[in-house]
Amino acid sequence: MPEHSQVRLQTARLRLRELGDQDLPALRAILQDDEAMTAYEGAFDERMTRDWILRMRERYRNDGYALWAVESRDSGAMIGQCGLTRQHILGADVIEVGYLFNRAHWHRGYAVEAARACVDYAVTALGADRVWAQVRDTNIASMNVAIRLGMTVRGRFEKHYRGVTMPHLAFALDAADVPGER
Repeated sequence: MPEHSQVRLQTARLRLRELGDQDLPALRAILQDDEAMTAYEGAFDERMTRDWILRMRERYRNDGYALWAVESRDSGAMIGQCGLTRQHILGADVIEVGYLFNRAHWHRGYAVEAARACVDYAVTALGADRVWAQVRDTNIASMNVAIRLGMTVRGRFEKHYRGVTMPHLAFALDAADVPGER
């Protein structure tokens, strides 16, 4: 098993770190919530939740990044997850920023704040030329996060998941358009 360091990002209000077993209760509150998981066609069961954390750990080992636990710097509580994953979008293998938060913490700008730190990491640390976000075409809240990040729609595609065909929008932001010095 290759060695990997635990990536930690920090923003004004948040800390991002690798998911661990201690995060299962907070992860259940997100992944097992029908409303929070609408874009995934409903809540996950216990096995799917445990498989999710195992998949993130495998990505940490193989890629050096994945979705990270998002903690409030004030309380130390895990309020969501945000990070980078390899995805296949519009016929290409790309780096995608993803975000899922506990509903109790929606509408406070946490997803944009965490995702912005992840996009910056993708560009500065990973050398990404472009960062993507795949958003189900019914998920207005996630579209708004992508737009607030400065992303624009680059195309449409379908995903087949849990027996459902789901139209998605492919949002992206070019590295040259990411604020800050490069």
